[in-house]
Amino acid sequence: MRTCRPSALAQAAALALGAAFSGGAAAQSAADLLKEIQALKARVAELEAKQKAGADAKPAAGQWGMTPEQAQEFNRIAVKTEALEDAMEAQGFKGLTITGYMDPTYIYNRRQSRAGFQFLNSQANGYAYDTSYIGSASIDFTKETESGSRFKLTLSPNRAAGAVAETDSRSIVQEASISVPITDLQTRFIAGQLPDWSGYEYQQPTLNPFITHNLLFDFTLPTTYTGAGIDYTQGKWWLRGMIANVNGNIRQQRERSPALVYRVDYSRGEFEGFGFAGLHGKTTNFNLCRDADCTSYEKTMTHLFEFDAYFIRGDWTVQGQLALGRQKQAAIMPKADGSFPDAKWVGLSGLAGYYITPRLQALVRADYIKNDSDGGGLFTYTGYWDAFGVDGPYGDYRNGIGPNPELGCEDQTVAGCDKGANRYALSVGLKYAFNLNTTLKFEYRHDGANLPVFFDAKSGTYRKGNDLFGAAVVLSF
Repeated sequence: MRTCRPSALAQAAALALGAAFSGGAAAQSAADLLKEIQALKARVAELEAKQKAGADAKPAAGQWGMTPEQAQEFNRIAVKTEALEDAMEAQGFKGLTITGYMDPTYIYNRRQSRAGFQFLNSQANGYAYDTSYIGSASIDFTKETESGSRFKLTLSPNRAAGAVAETDSRSIVQEASISVPITDLQTRFIAGQLPDWSGYEYQQPTLNPFITHNLLFDFTLPTTYTGAGIDYTQGKWWLRGMIANVNGNIRQQRERSPALVYRVDYSRGEFEGFGFAGLHGKTTNFNLCRDADCTSYEKTMTHLFEFDAYFIRGDWTVQGQLALGRQKQAAIMPKADGSFPDAKWVGLSGLAGYYITPRLQALVRADYIKNDSDGGGLFTYTGYWDAFGVDGPYGDYRNGIGPNPELGCEDQTVAGCDKGANRYALSVGLKYAFNLNTTLKFEYRHDGANLPVFFDAKSGTYRKGNDLFGAAVVLSF
């Protein structure tokens, strides 16, 4: 049975009338009564406005809530999601990132009379600018814990930095490092095997716009550091430093002196910045054998310093690098008394890139190394002179390092044998982003020197220049 409910306005009117005709009405004036009625009307209007607003906000029937079937499905999804999260955490997948790349490459080398594809080939024949890290495959595992600690393991068969280092040519480890927060996430303890961080150019083909690397990357910089240090970030500054073995993951007998290595980066603004890196300590010198069979070598004091800078804005990319180096008793040509002078060099490299379209980038790079003192000699490019008791004009005539091989420098006193080759290289290339994961690269490169230090395999002679063409496809994920 329905009952009629008076409205708020009717109730207010009734109260007002009751008050007007009650016994107390005589004590009130008509003006006071009018004021009370107006106040009641205002209150009634306020209550009705709130009531109307509540009615408008209420969802229409069937537009809110869930049916029993929907609620059951929601609960099932929630339970399954929590179970998946628990399983991922229990199996160690939480915070784990897996990335990788491959870059099958075609190389034509004029003086080597060599043309064809190269991919995952061994470094057993030594490091050369037309092989280096070209044609690689890599997979990277990075794990970050809830405490902010990081574990990083990067594997690259036959192309890892560990395979180039002198202690283990069969290593597949590119990087194996840990990073642990000390006071906060910006101040970290780092340790393990890390690739060299000098220069503007990166080893990985996903980060290097060209196929080959510049002369400073190939011939004046270290490969790996194995040790421990600090990684510190503050605002625009980023500092890294380690006490480490250089290009070696273990010390031999009578070796106790590690090297100091460091890098400092500064981001000056959104588009530009600079950095510098250094190495100071004893590194391997292949001129000085520790035994009669030269199964191991002495280490001598080395000082390396490089400065690099970049400007990247819009379609333009400009990068540059200056490198200085000196190693004790590491020159290629010995003195008349059989002792070796110090190796000394200075080098420059510059790169410019312009995006013709959002996918197509045109590139040019120029490099120069002054290395003419005492027959030459660059970082780790030593040990050519009579290292195994065999006479001959020694130098690296695939890479174009050393004295003039046509002078007959078996006798080091021959005029001109104390002069090394100054090297330069000019590269032009195109980089095309086929899709988000695939990049096509093309490069023409001319290498030259002021001496005939490139061996021509076809004619058996020595030339002052060499030409290279390369094409590569880089697939990453």
